[in-house]
This record gives sequence, structure tokens and C-alpha cells, in this order.
Amino acid sequence: MIRVHGGFANRMYRLDTDQGAFAVKELNVVDRRWPYRVEDVFRFERAAFAAGVPMPEPISAGHDTLVHRWVEGERVPEAPVSAGYAFEIGEILARIHALDVPWARGAVKEPTSRDWPELAARAVATGQPWGDELASHVETFLAIARFVDTCERPGPVVLTHRDIQPWNLLAREGRPVVLDWELAGMLDLSGELGSTALSLAKGPGFDSVEPAVFRSVLDGYVAGGGELPPAGPSWFVFLIGGWLGHTRWNILRCLAGAEATTGPDLALSHESAGDGVRGLPDLFGRLPELEALLL
Repeated sequence: MIRVHGGFANRMYRLDTDQGAFAVKELNVVDRRWPYRVEDVFRFERAAFAAGVPMPEPISAGHDTLVHRWVEGERVPEAPVSAGYAFEIGEILARIHALDVPWARGAVKEPTSRDWPELAARAVATGQPWGDELASHVETFLAIARFVDTCERPGPVVLTHRDIQPWNLLAREGRPVVLDWELAGMLDLSGELGSTALSLAKGPGFDSVEPAVFRSVLDGYVAGGGELPPAGPSWFVFLIGGWLGHTRWNILRCLAGAEATTGPDLALSHESAGDGVRGLPDLFGRLPELEALLL
């Protein structure tokens, strides 16, 4: 097997055999933020593939390994996609949400961590490259945590992918292919639509959001038979909360001082931690203008 670098949570390999090429994903089961629901996700993936959702064929799923048929395609850069590509993603989401797949609801979500002052102090004391910046934003990170815990989610709750971002997409002949389903589960519809539409409409920061691309995702969703939920901050709370948790997870990996045997390389954890420390306060401060995209 050949290692394919760049995974934010797990490790990926390409395996070429006389039966074709396969993507073999080694799941990080050591310091996950929550356990994988491997069997549930695999059943969901099989149903989506059978329904014609453009995605790699799921082959097998085990405790710490996922296997899919390898799909050739172009990586999607972190930049606004075309309106046509965004429209197709909206249609794909509507098709996914229409699937009738049994899913047992999980445990009640725990409150968002509020240990940012302690993490900042440890980061400064250990000389982390992003430590001083984190220390200067502690109050903002506490405010973000409060927002994530208190923001009202209007529903409905749908079974969905939960992580349609540029790094989980390919373009094959200009059309979408949806990768990396292991975070699939139940989610408030507004959170799924807002996270997806914003990620496809912006560049690496938030200065280049294309409203037309954002709206194209929503137009595609409606054209695919979906119904849009009410406008409000709930459209962006899942994105903010997910990024907050991902940043904290990478900070803890960096503070450990040694590279873990699974998951992202230590250098990638440093990059992700720094991106979150810089990007989350900016995103949180732009909530009013992001909500304007829904009008």
C-alpha cells in the first residue's frame, strides 16, 4: 500500500490489486473526539451508493479500517466553486436526505469545552508557535463556546454526510464526487446546508465569499425536492462548533509534544491548530454578514 498524505483525522493508503485500485483508510481510534459508528455509516453509504449518489463504492468496514473503490478525479481547491458544481451539491444533499435508512439516535451531546484559558497557558508555557495568539483570543473562544451551546436549532434533523467540504470532494469531468462519509449522522438541516454552502462559496479566509455560489447550493437543494429551514445563526453554528472542537483536538495533540501513531502528522496538527486560532475569531465576528447571505 502507498500512503496518501494530507488527511485531517485519519490515514489513507492506495492499494492496487488485480481486482482494481482501492482506498484503504486507517481510522484513528486512539484519541477520537467521539466513537465511530462504523456499521451504521457503512449501511448508510451502501444505501446512498445504491441510490446513485456520486461517491466511491463502499467495499468493507471494520473496527479500524474502511475500504472503498478508488475514484480518480481532481481535488477541489479551497476556493469558490462554479455555480453549476454548487447547484449539483445541493441536489445531492436533497437526495441524501430523502433516503430511508434506519439510524438509532446517539447519546445527548455534552456541553462544549470551556478550558481555553488553561490550554492557552499551557501553549505559552511550552512555546507553541500559535500560543501567544491563542492567549490573546481566550475571551473570544469562551464566547464561541457559549454560542455553540446556546444557539437554537430550529430543525428538522436529518440523516446526512455532515462534512461536505472541499477536501472531501473530487471533481470528475467537472461534476462532484462525495468522499469521506465516516462522520455521517443526524444533524439539524440548517447546520448542514450552511456549512456546505459556505465552504463551497469561499476561499481560505472569509474575505472572498461568493453569494451567488452560496445561493446555488440552496437552489439545487430546492430543485432536488428539499425545503429550506428558517434563516438564522443556526445555519453556521455547526460549522463553528465543529471547527472549535477540531482546533481543540489538534491543540491537545500538539501539547502532547510527540507525534501520535494514528491520525494526522504532528506538523499537520500544528497547521490545523494555527488555522483555528487565527480563523475562528474572524469567522465568529462575521456572523452578521454571513446571515445576510440567507436573505
